[in-house]
Amino acid sequence: MTRQPIERVLIVGGGTAGWIAAAAMSKLLPESIGIELIESDAIGTVGVGEATIPQIRRLNMMLGLDEAEFVRETKGTFKLGIEFNNWGGKGDSYIHTFGDVGMPFAGLGFHHYWLRARAEGSNADLWQYSLHKKACDERKFAPMERVGRTPMTGLAYAFHFDAGLYAKYLRRYAEQRGVIRTEGRISKVELDGETGRIASVTLENGATRAADLFIDCSGFRGLLIGEALGVGYRDWSQWLPCNRAVAVPCARTEPLLPYTKATAHDAGWQWRIPLQHRTGNGHVFCDSFTTEDAATETLLANLDGEPQAEPRPLRFTTGRREAFWHKNCVSIGLSSGFLEPLESTSIHLIQSNVSRLIELFPDKSFRKETIGEYNRLVGKEYELIRDFLVLHYHQTQREDTEFWRYCKNMEAPDSLKEKMGLFAASGVIFREADDLFREASWLQVMIGQNLMPEGYHPMADRPSKDQLREFLASVERIIGQAVDALPDHADFIAQNCAAGA
Repeated sequence: MTRQPIERVLIVGGGTAGWIAAAAMSKLLPESIGIELIESDAIGTVGVGEATIPQIRRLNMMLGLDEAEFVRETKGTFKLGIEFNNWGGKGDSYIHTFGDVGMPFAGLGFHHYWLRARAEGSNADLWQYSLHKKACDERKFAPMERVGRTPMTGLAYAFHFDAGLYAKYLRRYAEQRGVIRTEGRISKVELDGETGRIASVTLENGATRAADLFIDCSGFRGLLIGEALGVGYRDWSQWLPCNRAVAVPCARTEPLLPYTKATAHDAGWQWRIPLQHRTGNGHVFCDSFTTEDAATETLLANLDGEPQAEPRPLRFTTGRREAFWHKNCVSIGLSSGFLEPLESTSIHLIQSNVSRLIELFPDKSFRKETIGEYNRLVGKEYELIRDFLVLHYHQTQREDTEFWRYCKNMEAPDSLKEKMGLFAASGVIFREADDLFREASWLQVMIGQNLMPEGYHPMADRPSKDQLREFLASVERIIGQAVDALPDHADFIAQNCAAGA
């Protein structure tokens, strides 16, 4: 078969999804491929993706971005994890950090030694042995790859940033590399009568744009993948019942925390994202258990600064497309699905899907094998992230409201029940190869929400009691010395990447 290379790519929709796609493709694809992005200034973006996970650093490195410039241009801060309040029980608090807890010893994960120590009478908290937790508590940050010459890994970090500024930053990057931006709204999508593929789109001003490959970044609407091609949506509301949010920025307050906060309320939860110039806030909730007015009142009552705008409501359905790639159209971002922002995975899914598309980049034949593999990989990632999010809701002891009673007693996915059951029985964490979240992430959320194993791995019994005591004490000493040497988070930003500098 004669190969027919793609000549034109058309991205429909801007925002974070559209401009990540444009930036990555303009960097990695041959210059012979024309890339155009259509967006309308009159159509707003969701703009709640202001917190990220460490994988975004891979995207930045691939694009060749200077980290200090990136943080400065997006008025960003650094993020070491997410603090969860009132999730396991009302009044409980734990932090899911991006790093390992402790360090391995004699080929066995640290938490098994911690579990043995508890069985022998220790009351030490798991996070006493977390470098990231201590840095969060003391509000310190600086890049640290490893802790001296020890086996302990350094600080894994991500960012908080202004999503609107991030999209503009990537737009400048992409346009410098030849991406054409067209302003306008699409009024019509034309399908090829023979193949059923998208042939062209027509703008309200009558202009027509044709392409070989179409990228749908049109948000929840799914203009191409849903409305034009009729690809259905798989609803996961039975496991992730929150379907509304209300968002509002407020004035920045001190101190500048290097982590996100997620605080559970009666029928959902509230995010707090610290930026250099303001704090982002939102209340995610389920309208079967509360009203928008009540949710807004709860949000405003729990701000730690003066609101800077009117609260903005959002509607969504958690779930995913039946197919993410259909014919010559690939959905990226909210058009492909939505998993609520509890673990800051929205921007990761954009970059992950763009990376997979580039790896499996087609020619004009659009072979079913290529499309099938893309859909399989993306679908698996969605399911694995779904299970991790469901864990937060299902592994609760709260029964103080109807919402939390529902979450506690709902039937969880079988894949999640198996993982929870294995950990409860033995302390063993089974992680699938494609799982975005590491063993340390599953560990912190399960322990943080009071899922305590009945046992631990027998290898943890090899050290003597004195050896175990000294090992645990040495971990604490190493962490204390490492954090003592770190600068204050706000001072680090002021000296290296302050906005306006």
